Amino acid sequence: MRLEGTTALITGASRNIGREVAITFAREGADLVLNTRTSQAELDDVAAKCRELGVKVHTVIADVSDSDSVKKMVAEGIKELGKIDILVNNVAIRPHKPILEVTDEEWHHTLGVNMHAAFYLIKAVLPGMMERKTGSIIALGGQSAITGRPGTSIVTTAKTGVVGLLRAVAAEMAPYNIRANMVNPGSTDTSRGNPEWYPEFQAGVERGSNEHLKDIPMGRQATVQDIANACLFFASDESGYITGDSINVMGGRYIN
Repeated sequence: MRLEGTTALITGASRNIGREVAITFAREGADLVLNTRTSQAELDDVAAKCRELGVKVHTVIADVSDSDSVKKMVAEGIKELGKIDILVNNVAIRPHKPILEVTDEEWHHTLGVNMHAAFYLIKAVLPGMMERKTGSIIALGGQSAITGRPGTSIVTTAKTGVVGLLRAVAAEMAPYNIRANMVNPGSTDTSRGNPEWYPEFQAGVERGSNEHLKDIPMGRQATVQDIANACLFFASDESGYITGDSINVMGGRYIN
C-alpha cells in the first residue's frame, strides 16, 4: 500500500472529490483527518467507509477560512493520530460573476475560502513536517489556476494566488524534503450543490452533452477517481522528486 504509515488531512472531505480522495487514500493505508464545514452526517458516512478499509479516522467540523479554527483542527488531528504527513487542500467555492457585479464581501469571502485557507493550513502543518523532514502538500486548483475566463475574476485571482504560494513553499521547504504541488481538475462528473457557479449549464447546455464536451479532446468529463488518482500520485513516494509543479487532469482541454 502506497500510503501505509502516513496520516493525511483532507479538507472538504464530505462529498465529491474530497470524498473520493479520502477513500482512495484509505485504500492505500493512510490514516485520515477529515474536514468539512457543516455536513457532519455526510462526513461520518465517508469516515465509516474509510474505517472499513482498516485505517484510523478523525473527523473535524471547521471553517478553514478562519485561522484559529484551522490551528485547532490541526492540533486536534495531531493529538488524535500523532502527525500529519499529507495535506490535501480541497475545499473551494467558485462563484462566477462579471467583475463589475462582484461585491467587496464576495471578493473577500472567496479569497478567504480559496486562498487564505491554503496559507492557514500550510502554516499549521509545516512545523511537524519540518521536524520529521518529510511531507506532501497538495492543493486542488482547476482551469482558473491556468487560464483567465470571463466572469471568474475572484476565482482566478484566488487559484493563481495558491499557485504562487505553493511554488514559494516548495522552494523554501525543499531542504526539509517537503513537497508542494497542485492538481488541476477539469470538468468533473460531480453533484452540483451550487448551480449558479456553473453558468454554462444555465444556458441550455446539458452536462455530458456533445455541446458540453466539444472542447475536451478526450470527449468526456473527469471522474472523481481520476482526480483522486492524481492526488494519490503527489501524496506517494512515486512523486518524490516533484515539487512546485502541477498536474492538469482535464482530458486535454487546456491545450485547445
